[in-house]
Amino acid sequence: MENVFALLVGLQIKHFAADYLLQNAWMITGKRSLLALGGYAHAGIHVLGTALVLTFFGLPLTFVLAILAAEFVIHYGLDFAKAHYGDGISSIEQPRKFWAANGLDQLFHHLTYIGIVYFVATIGP
Repeated sequence: MENVFALLVGLQIKHFAADYLLQNAWMITGKRSLLALGGYAHAGIHVLGTALVLTFFGLPLTFVLAILAAEFVIHYGLDFAKAHYGDGISSIEQPRKFWAANGLDQLFHHLTYIGIVYFVATIGP
């Protein structure tokens, strides 16, 4: 149980670093187009962080790679969707809509981490 809790805490810290400390304007604007590299770079930072967290727990490489591939696709898809459904919502003019869109995006990201923890705890080695 301690490892499950530690894994979830590690993923939460990684998420904060990747979304709030390491993300820049190029990445944010890149989420709007499948042809722009910024959104892919941002999802890549998330995957690298998750790789570090999972490696700390000594999981087999093939198992980790499967998780990383799924996270990359899910993370990019969520960010791409938010860039479109949240388009034009102003934090000043429409604060409730803005924070609801932001909160929904973060909820889905955190549910992804719960899914990763569940996958590791139930299917993992």
